[in-house]
Amino acid sequence: MGALAASIASHVPSGMLSAGLAALAALPNPGELVRKAARLEDELRELLRLNGRGAEARAEQGAGNRAQQTRERFLRAYERLKDELLNDRAFNFDFTEETRQWVAKMLDYNVPGGKLNRGLSVIDSYMLLREGTEVDEEDFYLACVLGWCIEWLQASALVMDDITDNAYTRRDNLCWYKLPTVGLSAINDGVLLKCHVQAIIKRYFKEKFYFMELMELWNEIGLQTAMGQMLDLITTHTGAKDLARYRIQGYRRIVKYKTSYYSFYLPVACALLLNGAKLSDYVELKNVLIEMGVYFQIQDDYLDCFGDPQVIGKVGTDIEDYKCSWLIVQAMELANENEMKILYENYGKSCPECVAAVKNVYKELDLQDIFLEYESRVYKHLVSTIDAEPDGAIREILKIFLKKIYRRKK
Repeated sequence: MGALAASIASHVPSGMLSAGLAALAALPNPGELVRKAARLEDELRELLRLNGRGAEARAEQGAGNRAQQTRERFLRAYERLKDELLNDRAFNFDFTEETRQWVAKMLDYNVPGGKLNRGLSVIDSYMLLREGTEVDEEDFYLACVLGWCIEWLQASALVMDDITDNAYTRRDNLCWYKLPTVGLSAINDGVLLKCHVQAIIKRYFKEKFYFMELMELWNEIGLQTAMGQMLDLITTHTGAKDLARYRIQGYRRIVKYKTSYYSFYLPVACALLLNGAKLSDYVELKNVLIEMGVYFQIQDDYLDCFGDPQVIGKVGTDIEDYKCSWLIVQAMELANENEMKILYENYGKSCPECVAAVKNVYKELDLQDIFLEYESRVYKHLVSTIDAEPDGAIREILKIFLKKIYRRKK
């Protein structure tokens, strides 16, 4: 009762508590006193439960409000950054008005339209690392700048991927290259987006003590991402000749370099450098983030086939594009002779009947259940790894990343 009494004292209004105790004291019958005390205890427990629910709801609402405010500040930073790119001669190399309008349209169409998870992750991570200290507007803006650099890099990769994959929609819109006025000039736009990143970093961070390490990080991630894209193209080319060459080792190598480094490690690494840390002290953190990136891409492959386009914002084309996806890798390991024949005859073809035939094999092989089992296993492993992390800020950063992945398909 001591713990309960302490909890009651901290949550129940003093007037209510005094009145209850006075009522008990006025009772002459000891048995009635015990029964009345038990009822009062039950009522107080229910009051505490309801109060706890209310506190939890208020906490969630507060977190949601803060997230919305952060997003709004992040979007305002985009407008400032875009304005500087378009009007500062150090960036625009004497743009004509026509060129300025084209670049403005290209940026608005491709950069800020997604969920912005990668960019916002820089800010979330940085604010957790700085918890307990004041973050002024300039520091916050620098975190936004690096966040937008990642969104610029993401936009560049998506523009190029859509052309390579002959994709039709992206983020509920036509792909940039599909616009009649754009076409294959989108290739140059994709290159320009990547060049912007280097110019922005040099402009804002050249005088910072961590500038060289920041540039090394971005150069390394850029190389790794390009290598991942090359591996993806080569594997798709060889797989088109022989599906049996799609194996899990090659798949994980593609995902690690094409997705994990820039989508998961880069945002946190940027935040660490902004906070004055040395990246060499966070090798284990890097490994966990890479593992999360693999989980993310496997989920993405699953959603490409089984997700609702209205929810995920795109029409999946992995089957039509002969992609080395997690689903086809699993199917090649599990299919019997007849199912293998169907896969060879239909994978990589764009006609709806062929796509349906492949999806039917996936269903016969219970790949949806296999994915859910994989997801549950990996999620539990990541949770235990995160819980064992001794650094509170790092632990919270990892929790945020895992929450974003796990709730993506909900």
